[in-house]
Amino acid sequence: MTPESSGPRPLALVTGASRGLGEVLARVLAGEGFDLLLTARDGPALDRVRAVAAARGGAAHAIPGDITDVALRARLAQAVGPSRGLDLLVNNAATLGPTPLRSLIDLEPAALEEIYRVNVVGPIALVRALRPALRARRGLIVNLSSDAAVGGYPGWGGYGATKAALDLVSLTLAHELAVDGISVVSVDPGDLRTPGAEPAFPPEEFRQRPSPEVTIPFWAWLLGQARPAINGLRFQAQAEHWGVPP
Repeated sequence: MTPESSGPRPLALVTGASRGLGEVLARVLAGEGFDLLLTARDGPALDRVRAVAAARGGAAHAIPGDITDVALRARLAQAVGPSRGLDLLVNNAATLGPTPLRSLIDLEPAALEEIYRVNVVGPIALVRALRPALRARRGLIVNLSSDAAVGGYPGWGGYGATKAALDLVSLTLAHELAVDGISVVSVDPGDLRTPGAEPAFPPEEFRQRPSPEVTIPFWAWLLGQARPAINGLRFQAQAEHWGVPP
């Protein structure tokens, strides 16, 4: 991904960066020449990822916290600053909700509200806080979706509903933020063997899922696309092709 204007190294902010797909993304982006701002709830694990990313060159900073916390979002916005600007925001932090998974009708309303706070409200609020910085660099927002957003899988209704909502949020923001030169995409990474998904599957089924590294070719492709050309699109990272409509 080439910045739209000359200046410092491009800067990426990744949420949920302490493990799984977020950790892989941190390594990929560091290798692509990005400076990094990383956040997640697990401070020690996040610092380990920060150190690995920094070893690949460039700067990497970690600010631990919960994305639903307004104070964390303010700290992240302050750390970026509108004068530096933000080239890439990856909204990867998410929660499945209570496990073992239960049917939607049996999910307590308070638990459903919490899933929405993390998976939908958190990303919207973070974009709101970072809008000036994203505008300054005509940045790209990547919202992580799921096949559960369209599958209607029993037991996955709460999580899937939030990811379906995030898909619509992504498309809406793509329309609304285009005036700022900000682009937005939604990405379904596909089935992955990540710590966040482990509680939802029997051990043998979980072990058969691919590692998050399987998505690396997709991220390399996405980072090479012109941002306006992909604005508003939804991608499947494990698809055979990721074409952009003409």
